[in-house]
Amino acid sequence: MKKMQRVAVGSIVLVLALGLTGCSDSTGSGVKLKKPKLAFNLTGKYTNPDGMCIKDGELYINMNNITSGKPSKIVKMTKDRQLVDVVELPVHPETGVVCALGIVFAQDGNLYVNDNQNFAGKGLGLSRLLRVVMKEGIAQKVEVVAQGMNEANGITTFGDRIYVAETTYGTKEAHTSGVYQFLLSELSAEKPVQVTAGPLDSHCIGSFLTTGKWPVGANGIAADREGNLFVCNFGDVALWKMTFDAQRKVKDFRLFAEFTKAGVESLDGLQMDSEGTLWSTDFIGNAVVKIDSLNGTVTIIARNPPNSGAGGRLVSPSECIRLGNKIYVSNINLSFGPHKAIKEETISVINL
Repeated sequence: MKKMQRVAVGSIVLVLALGLTGCSDSTGSGVKLKKPKLAFNLTGKYTNPDGMCIKDGELYINMNNITSGKPSKIVKMTKDRQLVDVVELPVHPETGVVCALGIVFAQDGNLYVNDNQNFAGKGLGLSRLLRVVMKEGIAQKVEVVAQGMNEANGITTFGDRIYVAETTYGTKEAHTSGVYQFLLSELSAEKPVQVTAGPLDSHCIGSFLTTGKWPVGANGIAADREGNLFVCNFGDVALWKMTFDAQRKVKDFRLFAEFTKAGVESLDGLQMDSEGTLWSTDFIGNAVVKIDSLNGTVTIIARNPPNSGAGGRLVSPSECIRLGNKIYVSNINLSFGPHKAIKEETISVINL
């Protein structure tokens, strides 16, 4: 078994952006919080929006639908801000459920989706990587291309590879999790990759422990222009960075920055914008945070206490993404930690 350990922050400087919890309208550094507004009221049509990605200027959103009991569905926001269905995802043949989380477009033009079966309470070792075959913006079919994972969560891509955040290896004390790497060329619908969940699988390229308040490990994941990976450790409120050599072998995987002193309570989804800035959601703290990918500086952009969701306020946000001068936020709306699910299902937007 590969050795997993916590490492020191080293020379990374973390600038405090907020020192208090609650509903202050400004950060500890004097930065005024922005007010989220309602982008879409999904109530009655979709529930539990989560993973997002952008393709050709259009925003794709995964509607997890776990609380409605319906299959997960991918929709997109067109350039004129209309939501249209792209594809309903196929349920697992053994469980009768599909519980999609992270989504990403790869260089082959297809959409890759993590189906997290344990998130739906169906057990470990059942999660899948799905490929939505796309042609001219239209979904042609959905294929299972990898299976056997425990909690396939965040997903990103660089070059000819897909990276999946595995939120748990199935351990409790201590909680362990990590990252898998798949070559696009090995992902086949005829013979899906069989993963043996955990650090011993050949696709596992990095692992860490989670010892914080919340037993949730690797979550959001994003790649920068150089192909470095950034991985959220949800429970430790920490961001890890993975670097590679010229042959795309892992050179280093270590703690990049910790955010508890900045008032951040969790790190959930993760996206990188075209300017090289990272964006993450604080599910526990109902916040959106901006992270400098060079030095780890974090700024809380928006935050509010648990609420009814009226007016587009944040409700257990799980993912955010920048499109132009706006940040769109998926309010997954689940009962966990300090949150109780509300009746409204929404996507928020923050003007930068």
